[in-house]
Amino acid sequence: MLVVAGVLGGAAWGGWLAKSRGGLKKDMAQYAAGFAILWGIIGLIATIVIERMAA
Repeated sequence: MLVVAGVLGGAAWGGWLAKSRGGLKKDMAQYAAGFAILWGIIGLIATIVIERMAA
C-alpha cells in the first residue's frame, strides 16, 4: 500500500514541480515518472522494514 501511495504521490508532486518551474508537458511527464519511481522505491523499502519489524 505504501508503494502505491508513493508512486501516485510522487507522480503528482513531480508533475506539479515541473509545472511550477514552467516546464512543458514532456518535462512534466519526465518529472512525474522520475518522482514516481523514486517514491515508489522509498515506499517499497518502508514496507519491507515495517514487515520485518512486525514479524
